[in-house]
Amino acid sequence: MEITVKPVACVRSSRKVVKDDHWGEVISTIELAPNLSEQSLEGIDQFSHLDIVFYFDQVEEHKIQTEARHPRNQTAYPKVGIFAQRGKNRPNKIGLTTVRLLGHDGRTLTVQGLDAIDGTPVLDIKPVMKEFLPREDVSQPSWATDLMSEYW
Repeated sequence: MEITVKPVACVRSSRKVVKDDHWGEVISTIELAPNLSEQSLEGIDQFSHLDIVFYFDQVEEHKIQTEARHPRNQTAYPKVGIFAQRGKNRPNKIGLTTVRLLGHDGRTLTVQGLDAIDGTPVLDIKPVMKEFLPREDVSQPSWATDLMSEYW
């Protein structure tokens, strides 16, 4: 089965190249695709956070990971499969980040903390609702906590 998706928006950011850390203060805009109505964003400013689904369009096909590897190639961390980490070299090159919504003006959203570079295609925009968050404590291995210590 093949699935075809079209971007709903595009990221505009001062970050032009991928860096692994310090995304927390990055302010980006998300510009709605020309074929979509501005009305598709109506009411979005009533939410504090959004989930942004995007496409890692600059990941080269030969860099796609399907086997276990050390996160960020750091041997201090255990080898884990690509689906047990949030690396960009994923089989379908899909990213997901929860961001703070700072503003909405017409066809443009201003967000903080989006770990996507300038020009990244956005596949979907969803409001964060408490009812969709985990209802119990979230657990993760210590290597993930260490890896993410400088990310935001």
